[in-house]
Amino acid sequence: SLDEDTRWLEWVTKQFESIAGEDKEIDLDEFKTALKVKESFFAERFFALFDSDGSGSISLDELLKALNLLIHGSETDKLRFLFQVYDVDGSGSIDPDELKTVLKSCLSESAISLPEEKLDDLTLALFESADKDNSGSITFEELKAELETFPEVMENLTISAANWLKPPDLEENKCKTPRYLTRAYWHNNSRKLLFLCLYALLNVLLFIVAMLKNAHGGPWFMVAKGCGQCLNLNCTFIMVLMLRRCLTWLRATWVVRVLPLDQNILLHQIVGYAILIFTIVHTGAHVMNFARMSQNDGTYQMWEYLLTIRPGIGWVNGTASVTGVVLQILICLMVVCSSTFVRRSGHFEVFYWSHLSYVCVWALLVVHCANFWKWFVVPGVLFLIEKLIGIAVSRMGGLYIVEVNLLPSKVTHLVIKRPPFFHFKPGDYVYINVPVIAKYEWHPFTISSAPEQQDTLWLHVRSMGQWTNRLYEYFRQPESQAMSNKRLTASLRDRHHQKRAQSTICSRTVASNEDDDVELTLYQSSGTRTGSQKPDPVELGDVCLGTRELSAKLSENHRYCNIRCYVDGPFGTPTRQIFASEHAVLIGAGIGITPFASLLQSIMCRYRMRKQNCPNSPSYSWCETIKDNEMKLRKVDFIWINRDQKSFEWFVSLLTKLEMDQADEDPEGRFLEMHMYMTSALSKNDMKAIGLQMALDLLAKKEKRDSITGLRTRTQPGRPDWAKVFQKVSEEKKGKVHVFYCGSPALAKDIKAQCEQFGFNFYKENF
Repeated sequence: SLDEDTRWLEWVTKQFESIAGEDKEIDLDEFKTALKVKESFFAERFFALFDSDGSGSISLDELLKALNLLIHGSETDKLRFLFQVYDVDGSGSIDPDELKTVLKSCLSESAISLPEEKLDDLTLALFESADKDNSGSITFEELKAELETFPEVMENLTISAANWLKPPDLEENKCKTPRYLTRAYWHNNSRKLLFLCLYALLNVLLFIVAMLKNAHGGPWFMVAKGCGQCLNLNCTFIMVLMLRRCLTWLRATWVVRVLPLDQNILLHQIVGYAILIFTIVHTGAHVMNFARMSQNDGTYQMWEYLLTIRPGIGWVNGTASVTGVVLQILICLMVVCSSTFVRRSGHFEVFYWSHLSYVCVWALLVVHCANFWKWFVVPGVLFLIEKLIGIAVSRMGGLYIVEVNLLPSKVTHLVIKRPPFFHFKPGDYVYINVPVIAKYEWHPFTISSAPEQQDTLWLHVRSMGQWTNRLYEYFRQPESQAMSNKRLTASLRDRHHQKRAQSTICSRTVASNEDDDVELTLYQSSGTRTGSQKPDPVELGDVCLGTRELSAKLSENHRYCNIRCYVDGPFGTPTRQIFASEHAVLIGAGIGITPFASLLQSIMCRYRMRKQNCPNSPSYSWCETIKDNEMKLRKVDFIWINRDQKSFEWFVSLLTKLEMDQADEDPEGRFLEMHMYMTSALSKNDMKAIGLQMALDLLAKKEKRDSITGLRTRTQPGRPDWAKVFQKVSEEKKGKVHVFYCGSPALAKDIKAQCEQFGFNFYKENF
């Protein structure tokens, strides 16, 4: 808008005046510093074009003149500026070497690492497409004609020409109705809001009734008793919200349509804060009452009421005051150690061990309050039964980590031998204990393998805290002490037999045609190719692709082992509802892909089974013709957002296989549609990325493979425009849309707000 352009130019003027010297001009180094440009090539090119008199410095008049041209100039003026950026030697045309220099700088700006030969391919793809007359150089008219074949580039050129140095803090906060007051929010969160209203009403009623019953003790005594009765409810209800097995069972019943079972973690947190508030008010009211009593009768001093059993307050030897003080300290400690800052800052163990004090809290509450046991007995028995079942399940059968892959960004891929009695659904999670890492610690992780994968369980563990880092470092050692030669030999033999058995029952024969030649084009930061091969059997679970020998798989980051572990679970998550939806949108941010890796494998396994029933029908469409009680899905959109290029290596083999399953189908009618986003890459509305994105598009069309990931799906730069993404989903009209998300809580808020606008159901992974 004109207002934003005016504000932006005012900022540029102030920024210039703050760094310009007495001569009122800035040199190249000051230009780079002021604008925080990552790659010097574009800073140097822009500086040279802004420096109209060639003096080696820019005056304010020169800068504003150039920027006004970029903002208010014609389309031709802006295209001319872009052409001059690419025409490094000022010859009036762009030769291949100049184009390669520009693309190399674009790659560096976008944090994309490609080998030299791939950079040559990108350069040739763009150059051959733009050089219409085959003269060996690109003229302005040829570049303009080429850009016009990319409508989104032309549409964003006006924005990108100025936006490249627009500061983040100039983003205007538009006045709009708070999300929590919108009709869409109340409609889409009706179950949760109704439940919270009932919960609040119950607390109010308990508080009032308890106050009226104790009116004889004075106002402070009434408040203390009212809070005490609310604490009876909340200190037992918070336990109910953590009955994971009961909640998993209830998710399979009609109750899930009435109660907000998927919000149990949020409700657990809300009840926890309510307990803290009630405890503080309860303690404060008793302190004020004790102060009144010590002044009126003088029998006991204030400190005696609080810290001794002499006044005889309480039903167990007068210990109410002493246990109350201890409870106050423990509850405050638990709440502080449960804060996001503690859990997300690599100190999960602090949260874990402090939370175990709940046993002491419940024991003290039974001693502290005469009636608490009446509230506690039923939930307490259920909780005890769940714990005993968990201990029994985790100790049954011999569970071993039989294979480990160390993936980029410090992700540990664990392959665990699956016990025969272990049944789970896609998206479920388990608690795992690895004694060689920490004997008494249990940590929750989503199962990333499909239920149809009978022999093993997959867990992908991102190193974000002490335990996960110790796990990664343990397996990064050249040879762990836990792996003896005999165990390794036995494990290798066992794995070999398993793979041979899988190969005999594999339902799909790999034909030696062009579609089955999978090239995983992944690149390390050093620019060397790490994969140009068929996916390995282990990487694709029960999918038989390739026949590489097991001995070849032993490497520094990939090994077989035989390490004892214990698993408690599985426990259900909101993603269990995916098979009851018609159009599912799966959004994974970073390692948040893990529940969807399991889901996608399970979905495509069912897809292959049903497709085999009708292999000779060219017009066959499974998602339209097969609708059974287990799965009503007609369309799945999978969106994976990663910060860097290397993170795509975690599941690229799986995604390649999923693409192969649909290789013979019309792209417009595919049941599963994948969308990849790389946030470190400059978006298409950035002037510095226009040439690179055009080259990547052209080469992807030519090779039918993305240069960044090696998938057929083109990796999009930047972040998704959720309004456009959901608008497209809405226009497809495949049925009721359910959006499932796993990843950063901050991103979850943005996605949920958009879902509310479109009337989509939103589910967030929590445990």
